Amino acid sequence: MPKVAIIGAGPCGISQLCAFASAAAKGAEIPELACYEKQGGFGGLWNYTWRTGADEFGEPMHCSMYRYLWSNGPKECLEFADYTFEEHFGKAIASYPPRAVLADYLRGRVEKAGAQKYMRFHHAVRDVRYSEERGRFRVTAHDVKNNKISAEDFDFVVVATGHFSVPNTPHFKGFETFNGRLLHAHDFRDALEFKGKDILIIGTSYSAEDIGSQCHKYGAKSVTCSHRTAPMGFHWPDTWKEVPLLTKVEGRTAFFKDGSKKDVDAIILCTGYLHHFPFLPDELRLQTANRLWPLNLYKGVFWEDNPKLMYLGMQDQFYTFTMFDAQAWYARDYMLGKIKLPPLAEMRAHSAKWRAREEKLADDEQMIWFQGDNVRELLSETDYPDYDVEGVNKTFMEWEHHKHEDIMGYRNNAYRSLVTGNMQPVHHTPWLEAMDDSMESYLKSG
Repeated sequence: MPKVAIIGAGPCGISQLCAFASAAAKGAEIPELACYEKQGGFGGLWNYTWRTGADEFGEPMHCSMYRYLWSNGPKECLEFADYTFEEHFGKAIASYPPRAVLADYLRGRVEKAGAQKYMRFHHAVRDVRYSEERGRFRVTAHDVKNNKISAEDFDFVVVATGHFSVPNTPHFKGFETFNGRLLHAHDFRDALEFKGKDILIIGTSYSAEDIGSQCHKYGAKSVTCSHRTAPMGFHWPDTWKEVPLLTKVEGRTAFFKDGSKKDVDAIILCTGYLHHFPFLPDELRLQTANRLWPLNLYKGVFWEDNPKLMYLGMQDQFYTFTMFDAQAWYARDYMLGKIKLPPLAEMRAHSAKWRAREEKLADDEQMIWFQGDNVRELLSETDYPDYDVEGVNKTFMEWEHHKHEDIMGYRNNAYRSLVTGNMQPVHHTPWLEAMDDSMESYLKSG
């Protein structure tokens, strides 16, 4: 019986375990599975904690989640084809759930699949080595709760650790002597900390957009957003301003490339994350920026020099949960021997073709269709339930238009489920007025 190690029990690891559970339910003999998770529970980034820096065992904090986070994309674009929101909650719910609702949805899927039995919590993987002689990987893990080291051999390894937990932290002149609060988005936990404050955000990523919006919602005095290449360009509130890149900080005064300046109380670096795999040697380690098509991954999944090593969810993402499913189902069928991979030269040619297409993408809409095509290609070769990729793409298009119409109100829209076909309700409280982000508040009747 082959053995599979899955590193990480977040959404990607959950997808891989559910893929095997689906095969087992249809009568397939599945490999022996071990899912290593350094946190005390499954969910990955959806495991919210107040902690920053290190956890109680001295491990770097995985969590980049914050209080009051609501989905910044329609839940209809991440709904599992085999486990709907309506099945989980017993009714249709609004399209932009807060953190606790999405975390509970993941919990329900794990429990339905019986995936918990494969998870080894508080196990941090320290080293993965491949033996050409034995044709197997040796995985060394640290049970941090009991302070024990163990090593075990596996036929396949799936890296499902995500890439939004190790912050990219650029330096600007004057940071050392800045007289206010300075942090990366990874350590942002509560927008109420910045009530009545003038804040500066560096970056134009989704975290910049959302953290700035959260701070505005919970009473920040002003939000200044500094961009390297171009502003986000939404219709921001009067208290929000977009400026060119920061050049330096003196005391509490920030200076920008256009000669303007602003006194600020806090600087939040929304400058992205690093792909970081300290447990892998160079010959197995993915090295890439955050992009839609990382090189050296056939189909976006298989490490081309040794396809027994697979990576899930390593792309820049519009698609999330369902893309992870598509990758996991495909990886599962490879590990079960149902899918044969081509020779190395063909894998590299396939990757080069997708990268060349990625290089020509001009805007977010083209990027969404690109990623949708990748998902469609993966699903076409597996038994994953019917999934309306084109419908998801069109929902993403609506989402983009709603954001440009009203960046502070786009979460007040509702969409049709691409799985059940049912129209979802509008949330009972406009987002800017919904100060309670609890699941109980979200799910109550209007």
